[in-house]
Amino acid sequence: MIQEYFINMNIGELDSRFFSPQVLQVLPTDNFEVYAYMNDGSVRLFDVKPLLKKNTIFETLMDIEIFKEKCTVINETIAWDMGGNRDPYKCIDIDPFTIFEQTPVADPLIVI
Repeated sequence: MIQEYFINMNIGELDSRFFSPQVLQVLPTDNFEVYAYMNDGSVRLFDVKPLLKKNTIFETLMDIEIFKEKCTVINETIAWDMGGNRDPYKCIDIDPFTIFEQTPVADPLIVI
């Protein structure tokens, strides 16, 4: 069974029975998007704009400075550390599977 996992990884298909996506690093943008560096080596671009609505938990993030300043990795996913002490119960976060469903993109930090 473990051998099957590695075979699937070699052809670019991760077996969900053995793989759980994790965000390792984030890079927020000025356009309310976040580049997420994943544990499979890919980079995913997550657009937060559709979530930014008044009277929701995401309303605070409508301020671009707060959006960028508070963006971090907590619990192996994109999160906003609203309490300032990395408390996983006082953050706004996105399910890592939701992030992983995004199409991989080029790493914005690599200059060609």
